[in-house]
Amino acid sequence: MALDLKNIHIGSMIQSHVEQNEFEMTRICKFMRSSETEIEVMYLQKDLPTNVLLRWSKLLQYDFFRVYSQYLILFAPQKSNIQSIKQKEDKKSALPQFRKNLYTQEIIDFILELVRTGKRTKKQVMEEYNIPKSTLYKWLEKY
Repeated sequence: MALDLKNIHIGSMIQSHVEQNEFEMTRICKFMRSSETEIEVMYLQKDLPTNVLLRWSKLLQYDFFRVYSQYLILFAPQKSNIQSIKQKEDKKSALPQFRKNLYTQEIIDFILELVRTGKRTKKQVMEEYNIPKSTLYKWLEKY
């Protein structure tokens, strides 16, 4: 199943993972503390509450939250340096700070597919996703 990061349907992703790995429904129901009908309804949901998604991630041993992180890496606008400096001067956040430029293999494959299929030029990829020129060329050479 190709990952469509612009249109995430977490329920179908979970269902696909369950089917691929042949998880038994009785085990799923017991772990999720839900009926078979409730599980089937979850498969139809585009979004799920975080506590439910966390349980699915534990059961299936797959980080479904990373799908959303990859979306943010690719599509969320980056802060300008001025904004970033001003925010640091104003106050420290109680939330953990993460680096935005951590590229997973799925993201690299997604970007390279855009370039190789001609859907985007190298320049468009660099501008749209804020990927440094040297990084893109290293990926093209390596993969």
